[in-house]
Amino acid sequence: MPNEPSIAALLAWYDGNRRSLPWRAGSGEAADPYRVWLSEIMLQQTTVAAVIPYFARFLTRFPTLAALAAAPLDEVLALWAGLGYYARARNLHACARLVAEAGGFPADPRALRALPGIGAYTATAIGAIAFGLPGIPLDGNVERVLARLFAIATPLPAARPALRAAALHLGADPAAIARASDTAQALFDLGAGICTPTNPDCPRCPWQAACAGHAAGIAASLPRRLAKPARPRRFGAQFWLIDATGRVLLRRRPARGLLGGMSELPGTPWRPEPWTRAEALAQAPMPAAWYHHGEVSHVFTHFALTLGVFSATVSCIEADGYLCPSAALAAEALPSVMRKCVALAQGNAPMTGKRR
Repeated sequence: MPNEPSIAALLAWYDGNRRSLPWRAGSGEAADPYRVWLSEIMLQQTTVAAVIPYFARFLTRFPTLAALAAAPLDEVLALWAGLGYYARARNLHACARLVAEAGGFPADPRALRALPGIGAYTATAIGAIAFGLPGIPLDGNVERVLARLFAIATPLPAARPALRAAALHLGADPAAIARASDTAQALFDLGAGICTPTNPDCPRCPWQAACAGHAAGIAASLPRRLAKPARPRRFGAQFWLIDATGRVLLRRRPARGLLGGMSELPGTPWRPEPWTRAEALAQAPMPAAWYHHGEVSHVFTHFALTLGVFSATVSCIEADGYLCPSAALAAEALPSVMRKCVALAQGNAPMTGKRR
């Protein structure tokens, strides 16, 4: 039988192998709750590599919680554009204002959970990393480590109660309580660098001798997951309309819902059936000599999207929305799917205005 996993062994490994991350305090340094919170919100559903440049830009523009709380939401959304899951940015801004008014983050997981955008996992992570509160946050990396360590073969998501029980078991170790911040981050690093989704580096793992999955020869197959249903596809069309002075027509999406509060090119609704050219142009923002550039594709969590992109140049734009100089589009809160549409319209627009 494998040995009982030792938190002390994990921490000894971490002390010699910890990652250097821009939001992480150095060894022996106190964590900055603002940086911890900002990084944890950004890391929801997003990789470390994708987050690092956004985190740096946010800290440059909003070096403190007070600076973020004082900023207009549009500026926060614009800086977030491209990172995805845009409800996070709206909740980030709302949370910053509440915490700034309260004078700082509460050092209590239940109070943290009451704040916008902070659920059970994020509250546990912030509590452990920023305030040293006992608790093991269960992100994807940690779920994978624990599924293998305890040979939990039940497929996700049904395995989560067993994974939570395993986390509570490890979190009760006196070493985990004494070094709660380092324990959480050690598990993150173990999953990211050693206990990876494919080809785990078991010989370098401090828990190899304690790993039931390794002993049974099934570690690489864990955690198991139920097959996902096919992702449905939706279709739509977006319109790049520019006037003689180089201003582009944009509109704001509703505050709630997918891409809430973000900017977009005017377009049709997104529906399960493709749009014919005639159907799409019937919903164009105004009559014009519309040119069809082709399609862009984008994948959201719950569906895939194909958008036809049309462009036209007119002397004067008379349509609902607001006008933005094309040179200023980089500062707009355009999500990634809209930036794809803009790139296609700008890169392929015909010089003659010929239609097809």
